[in-house]
Amino acid sequence: MTAKFDTMVDVFDHSRKRFADRPLFGTKRGGTWVWMTYSEFGNEVDRIVGAFHGLGAGKGDNVCIIADNRPEWAISAYGCFRVGSAIVPMYEAQSEKEWEYIVKESEAKILIVANRKILDRCLRFLTDVPTLKEILLLDGDKKDSDGEHVHVFRDLKAGSNGHTETRPTPSDIATLIYTSGTTGTPKGVLLSHSNLCSNVNAIHEILPFNENDSSLSFLPWAHSFGQTVELHGMYSAGASMGIAESITKIVENLAEVKPTVLFSVPRIFNKIYQAVQKQLSEKPGVIRALVKTALEAAENAREGRPVSFVQGIALSLAQKLVFEKVRARFGGKLQYAFSGGAAISREVAGFIDGIGITVYQGYGLTETSPIATANFKGHSRVGSIGRPIPGVTIEIDTKATEGKKTQDGYEEGEIVVYGPNVMQGYFKRPEETAAVFLPEKHGQRGFRTGDMGYTDKDGFSFITGRIKEQYKLENGKYVVPTPLEEAIKLSPFVLNTLVYGDNRPHNVALIVLSVDAVRAWAEKTGVSLPKEVEDLVKAEPVRKRLQEEVQAHSGQFKGFEAIRDFALIGEDFTVENGLLTPSQKVKRRAVVDRYQKLIDQLYKRATSSSSAHA
Repeated sequence: MTAKFDTMVDVFDHSRKRFADRPLFGTKRGGTWVWMTYSEFGNEVDRIVGAFHGLGAGKGDNVCIIADNRPEWAISAYGCFRVGSAIVPMYEAQSEKEWEYIVKESEAKILIVANRKILDRCLRFLTDVPTLKEILLLDGDKKDSDGEHVHVFRDLKAGSNGHTETRPTPSDIATLIYTSGTTGTPKGVLLSHSNLCSNVNAIHEILPFNENDSSLSFLPWAHSFGQTVELHGMYSAGASMGIAESITKIVENLAEVKPTVLFSVPRIFNKIYQAVQKQLSEKPGVIRALVKTALEAAENAREGRPVSFVQGIALSLAQKLVFEKVRARFGGKLQYAFSGGAAISREVAGFIDGIGITVYQGYGLTETSPIATANFKGHSRVGSIGRPIPGVTIEIDTKATEGKKTQDGYEEGEIVVYGPNVMQGYFKRPEETAAVFLPEKHGQRGFRTGDMGYTDKDGFSFITGRIKEQYKLENGKYVVPTPLEEAIKLSPFVLNTLVYGDNRPHNVALIVLSVDAVRAWAEKTGVSLPKEVEDLVKAEPVRKRLQEEVQAHSGQFKGFEAIRDFALIGEDFTVENGLLTPSQKVKRRAVVDRYQKLIDQLYKRATSSSSAHA
């Protein structure tokens, strides 16, 4: 495909015409998947454009939406593009306080809500937020008490006759996406039509999907990765998207939709890896050895190294006996998996790639629309975040890391992105905008990502952590906790973890225990465990088993990075308990605040132990 888009309305017009009869969105209703075509989608957008005009939305206005992925989400977004307004997405899982903050700070004129439950929590915004004039309800019925400024989405669409076209310019704002706020108040990222289109255009140059492809959509479109890469990327290519019923139904829906491409974050790939590893651990030794040799063969082939005769035979056998069954869990047709949002571990990426599903790791932030770098066909290196996408330049600023180098001798520093994908700024935050922007270079604005990394001799970049998350131990050694955490989370007994050691003598960890996995292990091995979770996390056999897991999964790290002690926790980090952002990032400050006493006890225990041995 050679089409180059300047605005998201160009994308809409192109796909509506070219792929009219193709299936676009699939939703499961009453046990059956029902598909909306590109033509039907276009007609729905026409209607909502008329509705938006009737409600007073126009060029320069902001329209908020609180909804998970669904056709109406995309209809609303493209409707906003058509009238010159910006779509401001939020998650259903966010708190009412966060919704109100974003609606008020973005000066929203219209708010779209998914259901009656959310509407009831947001009705007061019509009084409390001066700019908010109307609320649209997607599912459910209006009550008389709601008032004249609440409208039912289906009624508005059915009653709108015609519309007035408002063509946006490339510099107009297409979406205002609020960052997750892991360390503070969420900031609104202003992304123009040009920003989004630069990513969509790059996708068509480097990524191998087209109108014959399909995905299972579960990555939130409220997140920049899900919105730009999956929704806009797939829509612009004429592909189809089955919308997952829920996170818990992903495996079931994969088998039904049979996607050819998958967009996900490492957390999902890690869970699949853990499940397969658990199954393999229960297989005979000869099968485990076969898989190990087969994966070595796949790695050699991927890296251009020779594959021995024995390895080739092992790979062929493993494909038939094991790998085909694993791929069947994805629906059997999956060819490519695109991972973003965080760095996927080499071990997991290598495994997924080794079983015959090509993994393309990408990198970016909301502020870069989001893709800045990507692995793609003919230009891929497992463990890396790839090379810059077309039009983008990556530089490494070594000032922030005081000359730190990798084991291979590469200079490590802050990743700086230059390109047409760099945001217009933070909404109403001139000082914070100025703090992350650099003077133009290569004809493009520069953005400080806050991520640490390096670029190798072949131009592939690697992430090593967040600058704000790195800390110094008492001995002055720098520690970046993220790689340690990701390694430990590969254990089937671990749901989540947080490594801590800021200005302390050594690292400790909070480990969220997979209670189900531990009970299954105990039953299999005949270990007697307490029934209550609060007692189970303190049980000595469990602690001993987890100690083995921590050592097994963190052995490759330097001595000063070692986790000297840990505490087991029975409650996972979730959005609901305030310890995860809606995009599944750990709120480090919130976790440390909640478990500060437990962390202090770990250091106190270490001090007592040292005194006892003195």
